[in-house]
Amino acid sequence: MTSSMAFQFGASSSSSSSSSPSIRSWNHDVFLSFRESRWCLNELLKILECKKIMKQIVLPIFYKVKPSEIREQKGRFGEAFTKLGEKIRDDIKPLLESWKKALEEVANLSGLEYLAGDDESEFIQKIILWLNPKIVNRTPLSVAKHPIGIESRIQDIYQHLSIKRKDIILMVGIFGVGGIGKTTISNDIYNQISSQFEGSCFLRNIRETSKQVGGLIQLQNTLIFEILGTKLDINDVDRGVGVIWHRLQSKRILLILDDVDDMVQLEKLAGDRAWFGSGSRVIITTRDQHLLDNSKVDLKYEVRTLDDNDALQLFSLYAFEEKEPLKDYVDLSKQVTNYAQGLPLALTVLGSDLKGQSIHQWKSALDKYRNIPNRNIQRVLQISFDSLEDNEKDMFLDIAFFFKGEPFAKVMEIFDSCGFFPDHGIQRLIDKCLITVKGSSYGYIWMHDLLQDMGQEIVREKSSKEPSKRSRLWFHEDVRQVFEEDTGPNKIEGILVDLPEGDEEISLHPEAFRHMERLRIFINRNAHFSCAPYYLSDKLRVLDWSKYPVESLPRNFQGKKLIVFKIRDSLVKELGDGFKPKNLTTMTFFNCQFLEKIPDLSSISNLKELIIQNCRRLVEVHDSVGSLEKLSMLDFRGCSKLQILPRSLKLRSLHMLHLCDCSSLRYLPEIECKMECLRTLTLNHTAIEELPLSIGNLVGLQYLKISNCKNLMRLPFACIRLQNLSLLEIGGCPKLVKKMRDDGLSLLVIESTKMEEEISLREERLHELVTPMNSSNGSTALQVSNLQISCSHSESNFFPLYSFFTMFNSSASLRWLDLQGTEIVCLPTSIKGFVPLTTLSLRDCEKLEEILELPPNIRYIYVEGCTSLERFPEVSKILQFDGSHITSLETIKLSGCYKMHVNIWNDKVQNHSLWKIPAWLHYVHEFLKDNAMVKGFDDVKEEWAVDIEGPHYLEEISGIVLYLVMFFDDDNIREEGVVGDVKITSNSSNHVRCIERGVELVNLDRSGYLVWVGYSNLQSFELKVLDNLRVQFYLHHPYEEAVPFDTTCRAKVVYKNERRANKKRKVDEIDDVGKTNDQEQFN
Repeated sequence: MTSSMAFQFGASSSSSSSSSPSIRSWNHDVFLSFRESRWCLNELLKILECKKIMKQIVLPIFYKVKPSEIREQKGRFGEAFTKLGEKIRDDIKPLLESWKKALEEVANLSGLEYLAGDDESEFIQKIILWLNPKIVNRTPLSVAKHPIGIESRIQDIYQHLSIKRKDIILMVGIFGVGGIGKTTISNDIYNQISSQFEGSCFLRNIRETSKQVGGLIQLQNTLIFEILGTKLDINDVDRGVGVIWHRLQSKRILLILDDVDDMVQLEKLAGDRAWFGSGSRVIITTRDQHLLDNSKVDLKYEVRTLDDNDALQLFSLYAFEEKEPLKDYVDLSKQVTNYAQGLPLALTVLGSDLKGQSIHQWKSALDKYRNIPNRNIQRVLQISFDSLEDNEKDMFLDIAFFFKGEPFAKVMEIFDSCGFFPDHGIQRLIDKCLITVKGSSYGYIWMHDLLQDMGQEIVREKSSKEPSKRSRLWFHEDVRQVFEEDTGPNKIEGILVDLPEGDEEISLHPEAFRHMERLRIFINRNAHFSCAPYYLSDKLRVLDWSKYPVESLPRNFQGKKLIVFKIRDSLVKELGDGFKPKNLTTMTFFNCQFLEKIPDLSSISNLKELIIQNCRRLVEVHDSVGSLEKLSMLDFRGCSKLQILPRSLKLRSLHMLHLCDCSSLRYLPEIECKMECLRTLTLNHTAIEELPLSIGNLVGLQYLKISNCKNLMRLPFACIRLQNLSLLEIGGCPKLVKKMRDDGLSLLVIESTKMEEEISLREERLHELVTPMNSSNGSTALQVSNLQISCSHSESNFFPLYSFFTMFNSSASLRWLDLQGTEIVCLPTSIKGFVPLTTLSLRDCEKLEEILELPPNIRYIYVEGCTSLERFPEVSKILQFDGSHITSLETIKLSGCYKMHVNIWNDKVQNHSLWKIPAWLHYVHEFLKDNAMVKGFDDVKEEWAVDIEGPHYLEEISGIVLYLVMFFDDDNIREEGVVGDVKITSNSSNHVRCIERGVELVNLDRSGYLVWVGYSNLQSFELKVLDNLRVQFYLHHPYEEAVPFDTTCRAKVVYKNERRANKKRKVDEIDDVGKTNDQEQFN
């Protein structure tokens, strides 16, 4: 007689080999447990084992028996169980205890109970109702046909979900622009992990469903039914909140809320993590990053566009059903992927659209896409735009038409003047992934090309036939029409003129600008207008006109609302008396050859940037410019006739002053106040004779360039006293050099200034730095970050190099010192006083014999080509690995130091066939990849790998030492060496770190082998435990011909504690340089 029935559902992907096949493979089966059936009791053990290990869900059905009778083995069930125990053999008696525990466990599970007299049909219906959502929820969701680039994103998110942590509740937000793949990724995640929860629900299209009457209630009902299998008649949103919390607070669930666009949706569906049981995970997908900030998710993950390779592969799979484009379509395919810019939606739509079409049809379609975007793509992208407020839409469209790639701060000023409230609105565009701000200090506005196309198409669709009725114009045919025809009053707010090359003439209609009363933005890139406008709108915020056709602006144009005013390559001679742009922040004249003076600008008190470049007739700048309090940039580069600047400068906000190539300028204005903000002053190629003593007021100055000033004779010591000065360039000043020689001053010749870290400059030519020879006062020490010093033979007597080390010893800023090619014999021990120094180059110092001391924070030392170098104690310390060497040191390059090589290596490399691991690695692991004969290089890199078993605990490791030795018989390699990369991978975390790029294997003593020794402390992995490490060497051969060689590569983990190393593995010396035949390949 049947006493209980157990039901189990859910697919299993794996199980132990001992599991019953019927249980391991079921989707949903019914098991009948007999009181006297050993088989059924064993199956019950398997059921509970699968529940524990594979998270399968069990529903016990108690048919005409109470759970307490099962739990305590009493009543009729207990009697039958006792009889079974009496019948079994002694050798399987221990199974009785396992059966008892299993019965107790199943009796404690929540199940269904059927008692005598119950309606069996109703009871069966209960089982079906419980079963249905479980089966539905375990049905895999549809995934991408070609999941290119999906897996890495899923792994990133999965890592942060911490599924094994059942003691926490996590909420994760996935955001990105429409069509980027958020839902596709969520589908895949759901398929992979939903079976590990007690209940799961994927609520899709929340944005659209919520718009419907009763949409949120419908979503709440769906959530409850899919997780509990119970149909509840929720008819009130607030009641639904209570039901979700009450019914799910003890369940470990997976909930995915797809396409959320409003906080109310979150508040009514997953308003608090306390609504769900411990171990639950809630995933939210949205286009609005700000929504995730407000909901206080534990992690935000931005889905980014595909890289070029993945984009081309995805497109090819849809267009050709191959992973690569067909040969004749390669260039066109790359044009399409460039247009799509990694957006998966665009790649799939365009690939499907172009599939099976001819090359001619592809070209025609591409031309169409560039002018009229594909509607399927447009529809998806426009969803985000439609949710914006009116002022946000205006800003988005202005960016799409005019300001993509423009400085963020400048765009904000323009929008603020238009009353768009950009502080809030721009952030909304960023949060909705419609724009980004790239760069750091000087960020600029950016948007995806398809979003730009979408914005332009939105405007075009408003009036596809009549351009004058649109708000913005950019297409050259539409622009030409409104300027050359009498279109009457129009609604145009902005125009970008960019005509095709060779067709740049516009015959301006006299009334064209008169009809543009709403015009806020006018940018002319290249058009030649037949005449000048006699009217310009006073609503203009941006007037950027290349090739302005007459000498002055319209007399009635005041420009009261102008923010940006730029005139380039134009005939402008004066601004006009009526021009009073009180709100102007940027004024630019570029290559305006008739501009002779800058007038009184005192009324433009908001001016921040005054840029006058290559205006070769400009002679005078009005005194008022020297007192503009908000001016941050003053630029007169290339104004070769400029002679008269303001008599004094009181520009407390000025950051940059450029006067280079002002070849007629003889005097610099007096600095009447402390200018703390000025960072850069360039005076190259001017006629300046001396700098004013008041230059000491430039207390914030970092870069001063005065090179090629032929008349410069005096450099005040105030320059040397500038505490923040990092770079002083004064090369090519012959009168200054003569004056210094006459006065007995020493000369430092700085040939190349290469800034690292916060300073970045192009390589410059000869610069000269002056400092008093017998300075005993630290206040005159120049604060320089980077110096490259060279002395020709004729100058070596004039410049005592050793005096340099005395003069700069107190420098608190010198970080990079290049003494390449100097005749230095011994690096003075005073070098250790250069505390900030991180990089020292002594390349090709052929007379250098010893380096006895180094600065305490040195990181990089380059001594290649120092053929006389014999003594370098620091290298010996490193090779002994005794821990006494400078810990900051990362790189020493010794190629060409033949005497040094002989001293270091002679006792270790007597014969390459007997080459051993040196004694200085005596208590570390040894892992050896056998060498082999390799016949040359192909176009690809040759790769060698060393695998190091783990685990390795980072806190116990000093680092990893790497050896690569290559034996050869080739003169080219002997002279030039071989270049390679070294990469370390931690297999468990899939972390990869390239620790060296472009390493050179160097010839030690002109014999037949090259050596590279490297070291890494592995701290860049930022992991506490490194499981299996793989070290890979990639070599690049510099010549085309095949060259046979042997190679040995080794890697050793170095432990801080010798006993720890001995516990890991005893070190054996291995001789691994056995020759192999030419056919063997290195694996």
